Amino acid sequence: MRNDASPSDLETGEPIDALIARRLLALRQAQGLSLAELAERSGVSKAMISKVERAQSSPTAVLLGRLAAGLGVPLAQLLTQDDEGRDTQRLRTRAAQAVWRDPGAGYLRRQVLERGAAGGIELVEVELPRAAQVGYPRWSGKPYRQCLWLLEGELQVDYGEERFRLAPGDCLDFGVDRALVFQALGDGGCRYLLVADQDLRPR
Repeated sequence: MRNDASPSDLETGEPIDALIARRLLALRQAQGLSLAELAERSGVSKAMISKVERAQSSPTAVLLGRLAAGLGVPLAQLLTQDDEGRDTQRLRTRAAQAVWRDPGAGYLRRQVLERGAAGGIELVEVELPRAAQVGYPRWSGKPYRQCLWLLEGELQVDYGEERFRLAPGDCLDFGVDRALVFQALGDGGCRYLLVADQDLRPR
């Protein structure tokens, strides 16, 4: 699998922890939430939220998923520029795409395409190392639809009470209206493409 990422937003060169800190603070303040209110919604302690907002902690994918769910926003909104700071070039080379690596599980997320302010789809490439597992709670905001296309390896997805085992080429249609767990199976990890359309409700 490819591993050509670096821990920064490649559009601006800003360290990824600083970007996450800035976006988390902006999103929380935009909703008028106190640290205590976001802590209650997300299940993340006030102390940890404060550390993330000051770029004093490198959050894991699970932690970011809880914060995003508590805010009712897609995970991408914590990991990418807002619309004003976003590159609007028609062509975005692979080298210019923002990447982030989970400091714990080694999960690698590449933001190929962000959803614009006017709508549209989000396109993300994900690599999970061997035996890695990443879980997300049910979103508190408006549920939306996702499709996962497995490119390499084997992957198990728990979508609420349903369990799916995917082989290369398989495509899974699901939403964020239930808790999700992604687990790499086999010896070599896995790589997949995730397409999210926030204008479509899950089936």
